[in-house]
Amino acid sequence: MGNVQAASAPPPPVMPPPPPGMSPPPPSGAEKSESVQFQPQTPLSPELPTERHPGTMEDLHKQCKDVFPTNFEGAKLMVNKGLSNHFQVSHTVNLSSETPSGYRFGATYVGTKQFTSNEAFPILLGDIDPSGDLNANIIHQFTPKLKTKFATQVKKSKFSAVQMTADYKGADYTFTATAANPDIINESGVLVGHYLQSVSKRADLGAELAYQYGPQVPGGEIAVLSLAGRYTGKDYVVSGTAGTSALHVCYYQKASDQLALGVEFDTNFRMMESTASIGYQIDVPKADLVFKGMVDTNWTVGGVLEKKLTPLPFSFALSGLLNHSSHNFRLGCGLIIG
Repeated sequence: MGNVQAASAPPPPVMPPPPPGMSPPPPSGAEKSESVQFQPQTPLSPELPTERHPGTMEDLHKQCKDVFPTNFEGAKLMVNKGLSNHFQVSHTVNLSSETPSGYRFGATYVGTKQFTSNEAFPILLGDIDPSGDLNANIIHQFTPKLKTKFATQVKKSKFSAVQMTADYKGADYTFTATAANPDIINESGVLVGHYLQSVSKRADLGAELAYQYGPQVPGGEIAVLSLAGRYTGKDYVVSGTAGTSALHVCYYQKASDQLALGVEFDTNFRMMESTASIGYQIDVPKADLVFKGMVDTNWTVGGVLEKKLTPLPFSFALSGLLNHSSHNFRLGCGLIIG
């Protein structure tokens, strides 16, 4: 596949998440797997990052979330083909009783502009199905400090979602501005501002201000302010966000080179609901095997196993998700070629 720097799975549907407290939380239990794309699991990183820059607010809980499995349902076949060092295409066939089945064609282009040794811009990626439904993403870094992202989704020949993001990276801080689904005619949309500051070699503090306006919003507009923080230890990370309507806390522990653990606690004060989840990742390099599992307080147990079938360029994935309270079980198997 050359040096194409892109995920082997097609990009997920571009549906920008609503700001905290502005909409109900995602469905719990086995229903979580309905909108999840089949993605290869990644092995554990050798050690925690030590750079002082805080990164973006989007990656505040990334290490903990990466431990949890990405479950899928049904049978999936994915074929990746690198046409050059800058261009890659993918073919995905999905057969499922829970999500729409069919074929999707994906393409990724990576440019030649580089500011670091492991990233190149611009990046254009997207996928389309035979009915014309399209997901498209454009990522470009204009300067070492300014990066922009544009994402859109087209369904039934109409733009169903649009999101524009700009990241400005300072010496020890990051400021991000996002506009989601702006509609000038109906005067509606969502505006989100993020600021994350490194206050020490291990601690980062920040804030998020989300503003939603439009005729569908009670009172015509609403604003939500949340505070965020993260502390990075030698082999663990504690992160959290807190606002008037929601609380989200994550804990990541690197137990060994083969084992990582994650704990996630989420509370929605408006819905009066709380969920706690425990996830783990086991990496067996000698067997080319990665296993991720999770269990939460909604009596949901899930796991994804991925095995590289070396020396062939194949990867086999097996997914299972069981909700004990609803007796709902979903099984998925997939094969990645390339």
